[in-house]
Amino acid sequence: MLPVIYVIFLFELFSLTGATDSGITGGKVSKPHSRPYMASLQVHMNHVCGGILIREDFVLTVAHCYDPRGMTVVLGAHNISRQEESQQRIPVAKYHQHPKYNQGMDYDIMLLKLRKKAKLNKYVKVMGLPKKNGKTPANIKCTVAGWGQTQDNGPSSKVLKEATEKIQFGSECKNKWQQYYNTGHMVCTKFDRKNGGICQGDSGGPLICNSKPVGLAAYTLKSDCSDPKYPHVFTKIDAFLPWIKEIMKA
Repeated sequence: MLPVIYVIFLFELFSLTGATDSGITGGKVSKPHSRPYMASLQVHMNHVCGGILIREDFVLTVAHCYDPRGMTVVLGAHNISRQEESQQRIPVAKYHQHPKYNQGMDYDIMLLKLRKKAKLNKYVKVMGLPKKNGKTPANIKCTVAGWGQTQDNGPSSKVLKEATEKIQFGSECKNKWQQYYNTGHMVCTKFDRKNGGICQGDSGGPLICNSKPVGLAAYTLKSDCSDPKYPHVFTKIDAFLPWIKEIMKA
């Protein structure tokens, strides 16, 4: 199990989501296989993180999801507690954490090179990346999805769930998260307890706005991931497009 990241914030001890800590609280169950780009990252058959298939042989997720015990990517899944005929289980051949990632909040992004190419079909599809320097206005409704915890300190979801969150102003996120928030590399969202959003176990899953992946779930307030006073934070994908393309080209 990976260590939980602890930080001091506003003179209190908080912990942010770690890979094995990091579901969707509230929200709804996704229509089966309606999000064919979703990946469940597993260690010893246990879900630890989410990710998105961006090429037949590459999955994009966050760097803190790395597990030295070895990971398997499960594609084409809805209920990860079952061995569905639609599922493809592919071991990870190589882990590409961003070279500037240092176990902190920034540069939290990773590419997983699969041992073999995924077979694309109606259950497994590639999701295109956003355009460079694309701007997502505040208050735009976006979707998050994952198999993480359905409530604080509760069990992970067996089926894929999704919820709606709104893009928050970067200044609000910086004000709340202070030095842990990098406006150039991160995007954050606002939400309410009723509709919920990401929680532990959703790390690496996508924030989708206008049908494009804008961010990857990075951290929340661990003691209460559904506390609306603390915006959910995502690694901003378009900030790392040159690095992503360089790794995939190599």
